[in-house]
Amino acid sequence: MSPDEYCQQKAAQSGSSFYYSFLFLPPERRRAITALYAFCREVDDTVDECTDVSIARAKLAWWRSEVGTMINSTPTHPVTKALQPHLTVYSLEVTHLLAIIDGMEMDLDQTRYLDFAGLRKYCWHVASVVGILSAKIFGVTDVRTLEYAEKLGLAFQLTNIIRDVGEDARKGRIYLPVNELQQFNVTAADILNARHTENFEKLMQFQAERAQHCYSEALALLPKADRRTQRPGLIMAAIYRALLGEIQRDGFHVLNQRISLTPIRKLWLAWITYVRG
Repeated sequence: MSPDEYCQQKAAQSGSSFYYSFLFLPPERRRAITALYAFCREVDDTVDECTDVSIARAKLAWWRSEVGTMINSTPTHPVTKALQPHLTVYSLEVTHLLAIIDGMEMDLDQTRYLDFAGLRKYCWHVASVVGILSAKIFGVTDVRTLEYAEKLGLAFQLTNIIRDVGEDARKGRIYLPVNELQQFNVTAADILNARHTENFEKLMQFQAERAQHCYSEALALLPKADRRTQRPGLIMAAIYRALLGEIQRDGFHVLNQRISLTPIRKLWLAWITYVRG
């Protein structure tokens, strides 16, 4: 199996909404974004699938070393082998790749965030940076496009947090800011014990409105000149906003289930968004 095939398999297996946006890219850009996505999946899985924190840290340290090797020499992992040729072509910065790893390590150090400022820093590492790198691969002629991508990454991560409240709680993590739980009279115990209450719904509506606002802000930042090249990001936005809408209509029953869109609906949204340009 070639490095590109490995990354393709990694992306396809995830079932992520991101995969649908890749389908409409030219082959070279598709290979680049698939390699970047596979890199993100690998370092994320290092944390999520490893129960021993010390081993997870050691693995993340290895990934940091591998990123350095990718820049200066010949990397050993299929993902870094696939990603290496695209670094110069699309001006992908090593500091951003390392920032993603730093974000994954934050999950080993912190399971609560006191306020949105702290949560936003985490989101920057695990999502906004990915948005910036992705936008570069898609094609950027205006620096404002990177601002759009950064904000859109935040919107995606906030949507993920809303969708995964129950799943994260079962891992002992609560990404909803502590001061906002207090504001809506929801306790950590309510989340950890999957108690769906009226106050919980109000808290989640507050989170959803913030995410929706981030989508609107991001789309307003995208310059017209780059709208066509950034269609993959717009496809992801259409899918994620539709998912967020489903969660809202379902009354935020996310503590005991994972709400998702069907593959057919994702593909339909991707096609419609692509055609509209």
